[in-house]
Amino acid sequence: MSGRCSGAGIIVIRKKTYKVFFRLVRCAVEQLVLSDETVDDLQNGYSIIQKKHSFRYGVDAVLLADFADIKRRHSVIDLGTGTGVIPILIYARRKPSEITAVEIQKEMADMAERSIRLNGLEKSIQVLCMDLKDAPMLLGKARYDCVVTNPPYMKKECGINNPSETKAIARFEIMCSLKELLIAARELLKPGGKLFMVHRTDRLADIIYEMRDKGIEPKRIRFVHPSIGRRPNLLLIEGARGGNKELRFMDPLYIHNEKGEYTEEIHRIYGRRI
Repeated sequence: MSGRCSGAGIIVIRKKTYKVFFRLVRCAVEQLVLSDETVDDLQNGYSIIQKKHSFRYGVDAVLLADFADIKRRHSVIDLGTGTGVIPILIYARRKPSEITAVEIQKEMADMAERSIRLNGLEKSIQVLCMDLKDAPMLLGKARYDCVVTNPPYMKKECGINNPSETKAIARFEIMCSLKELLIAARELLKPGGKLFMVHRTDRLADIIYEMRDKGIEPKRIRFVHPSIGRRPNLLLIEGARGGNKELRFMDPLYIHNEKGEYTEEIHRIYGRRI
């Protein structure tokens, strides 16, 4: 554990180091982490519990948390939260008044709930193991200011060749289609409420069609390129329930520069110093 010496040999521990140390102690005392799991650093001293050899969060979750224009006064729901990484990142950045995280897979919801406890965020983030299609009926219609989601990218009919059920559900529309997701999002959102989603660029036509068909008007799109000179493979999109027809394309986001290094913006998003 790093720190610095002060005066008469007293060790002064930095605030971030103390937070990480406290959470490691909490893991040991409360047995929050299983033998096949890891505790990985996020931002601002927060951590996430993940399986060593199963589904782990990627850059898309981090980009979505940065893209989502969420205020402190907002109530937020994450549909298909997985390990809970997006709610934790959003809380670390925005600290909204309420975050609900919905996940259908019991094992993933359990990991998310333990990550929330690990970070001491039980009063700020609630994890619910349920089908997101049932969320409007069980949680209340027109309840939330913002919906965030990093849904499965692939259509079910594209062919599922992943032996892991957990990974297959996370990547393919097995439990919920894009259409069903957007129906739930519309019903959960207050009038004028915002949807923030990350998805694949080859689904853009489907996304815009389904959003408009469900009463969520696309407002902002940002394409994500793996590197400068390569085509985008991800997109970030914002929509408003009942919004006016006015779509704005933002500047592209590049993950790597010409040298194969992370761009300055990616360093900023990840909270790293260059």
